[in-house]
Amino acid sequence: MGLPDLISIDPIDRLSVADVVVPGSKSITNRVLVLAVQKDSETRLQGALWSEDTRVMVECLQQLGYNIKVLPDAGEPSNRTLIVRGQGAVIPGGGTETNPLDLFVGNAGTAARFLLAFLCLGSGVYRLHGVPRMHERPQAALIQSLRELGYQLDTPNDRLPVLIHGGGAREATCDVDISASSQFASALLLSSELGKWTVRFHGKPLSQSPYVKMTQELVKEFDAVDSLFQIEPDASSGSYFWAVNALGIPVSSDSSLPLNGATVSVKNWPRTGWQIDAEFPRFLDCSKDVSRDRDLGDSIMTSIVLAAVAKEQRRFVDLGRLRVQECERVVALRTELGRCGIEVIEEGDSLTVTPGALRPADIETYDDHRMAMCFAVLGLKAAGIRLKDPHCVKKTFPNFFQKLATQPPNGIGAVIRNGLTGEILSGDDLMAS
Repeated sequence: MGLPDLISIDPIDRLSVADVVVPGSKSITNRVLVLAVQKDSETRLQGALWSEDTRVMVECLQQLGYNIKVLPDAGEPSNRTLIVRGQGAVIPGGGTETNPLDLFVGNAGTAARFLLAFLCLGSGVYRLHGVPRMHERPQAALIQSLRELGYQLDTPNDRLPVLIHGGGAREATCDVDISASSQFASALLLSSELGKWTVRFHGKPLSQSPYVKMTQELVKEFDAVDSLFQIEPDASSGSYFWAVNALGIPVSSDSSLPLNGATVSVKNWPRTGWQIDAEFPRFLDCSKDVSRDRDLGDSIMTSIVLAAVAKEQRRFVDLGRLRVQECERVVALRTELGRCGIEVIEEGDSLTVTPGALRPADIETYDDHRMAMCFAVLGLKAAGIRLKDPHCVKKTFPNFFQKLATQPPNGIGAVIRNGLTGEILSGDDLMAS
């Protein structure tokens, strides 16, 4: 059946100890897919996320002609084992200018940017396009850098849709502005060795670009991979479960806390340092300003919503990147927290959240998976929170609501209802598709 168009979440009276499995990292999955097809051998990617964004990447690579087998993962329904047969320097060709090879990337920013650079190494013409929101998202800095390397990309506004004329590898140098999106730099880095490119960065320090650092580390790590690569859990997805600890929900009297002191934790929490959002547990109780550049990645949205039930006012800064993602997230967060009765002041690219009494609200999710998951967490604390269009979580975490409803110790034990009928949902009715 799948999720209805409106769901409600009952507040939880007592919290029990839980250790939740979350799916593999989207950021790592889509990066290593691009690296795996460049190897002249077969690579087994274990723990790969299987969601809308990663399926788009796999389907595009398969459409190009790469052999990618998709096998189930026994440990997590939203993961897959991907067996990728690389072709080294041989990049499958595209079509002609009048009949280009058409590749659809949906609203997957990583797939769009990574493929945009990678396809320049092919031959023939490729047309890259997505959903209307993807056509609004910035690409100009990446397109400019690729043109600087000598490639022809046809687009009237430096956005998708774009015609890419494959030109193969060429020794050249480009500069890229990473202030709008670190994915531009990551896209170039993932294909730079095969393309023989020298890439120089500007716009802001690399120290403020944790996703570029991730890409650099993965490129080095993948060079040493023989045939097996294990993808770690997604720290951004894990933030929603760590956040439950800061809601102020009493702990069941029969619960003995695990050694880490958290009532709810996430299994196999990443320790590599690749994902900036692995730092999220440190920010559950934080009085200082929290920065999207310096402290957290996408999980800063979780922290912003969590501030509604904090003990003191909190301020979040350097949020400009949030404005150009799946929706205008700064405005969306301010609007929906305001709908819940919370005072939020927007100044420049900062939000200041003053905690207060929560009131019932129907939350717009803006077709944004992270908006849905953030406010689902708030619904565990506040009565009357209903989410519109919750299926958008399929982008990165299709079984999120199943995890939330699963009884401890594998879930939170939330009661999730059809928002119109009040019927309690379970099993496949909680799956986003």
